[in-house]
Amino acid sequence: MAADSGHAESVDEPLGHPTGGLPTPLAETLRYGPFHRALREAIAHRGLSLARLRAHLEQLGVQVGQSTLSYWQRGLRHPEVPRAITTVRALESVLRLPPSSLLDLIGPRTGNTYASRPVATWPEPAPLLATFDSVPEAARGNADLEVLSVHDTVQIGMYREQRSITTRLVVRALRQGPDRYLAVHHGDDGSLIENAAVRAGEGCRQGRLRRESASRNLAVEMLFDRRLSAGEEHVFSFTISDDTGSATRGTHRTFRGVCGSYLVQLSFHRRAMPARCIKQFRASADATPVDVEELVCGLGGVVSAYFGDVGPGIAGIAVEWS
Repeated sequence: MAADSGHAESVDEPLGHPTGGLPTPLAETLRYGPFHRALREAIAHRGLSLARLRAHLEQLGVQVGQSTLSYWQRGLRHPEVPRAITTVRALESVLRLPPSSLLDLIGPRTGNTYASRPVATWPEPAPLLATFDSVPEAARGNADLEVLSVHDTVQIGMYREQRSITTRLVVRALRQGPDRYLAVHHGDDGSLIENAAVRAGEGCRQGRLRRESASRNLAVEMLFDRRLSAGEEHVFSFTISDDTGSATRGTHRTFRGVCGSYLVQLSFHRRAMPARCIKQFRASADATPVDVEELVCGLGGVVSAYFGDVGPGIAGIAVEWS
């Protein structure tokens, strides 16, 4: 493991809190989190292997397994409050960190498992905008298309706001003639939907667009470059930028039929790391969530959830902040 690799600093130096400053990257991680990254960077900075770290903790009268330390620094497990408070304070001493710098990153977590805590909820999914109802092509919705695959990539900014969503779809024409896809976006709380921007990517161009400020809804036609033949598959992508909302509660997609695969990824700014991310699927907005899974935020601040043969229903990632 990388954390076990030696560095220039002696592992047997006297313990105690630091008298000098910490490297800027480590200081920022201690300030903004998450806990597992701060722990991993602190261990690497002090040049301690997990075995030596465990030995130093034992000198302070704290017993903790090396495997537990490994799980903590990889984000596979999280210290439980209040049981782990003594251990985390000892880690701060051994790693020569400011008092409570690691403890503050744990947050007010209680209980023994994530499953015992309330699961985050989502708002009612946005309906297709009524302003499209009189348009013959749009009145069918996307009924002439079978959605084979969807990939949503969501960028989260430093103020916890959802900055943009890039969507790539693979569809198949169920009959001769479909030449567009109607996309619907629902802004987060506080979103100024009139400021949202749509940018077409591969395989499409922007058509008509409608907004509803009161409901924070946006609907847009993504026009293909031709009418599809029956059975023809088509790949296209587009990005919706909508960065005026408050702290996001996550992202979700409503599937009105079965989709072969859905991949959703949230990319967090390093100064706005989440306290908790939960993969969820609901048969409807008010249904009890199933397929609930605690997600691990990777080294690059990216959280991913994959759903196979998803729908009908609502799938996505719910986010909780500390």
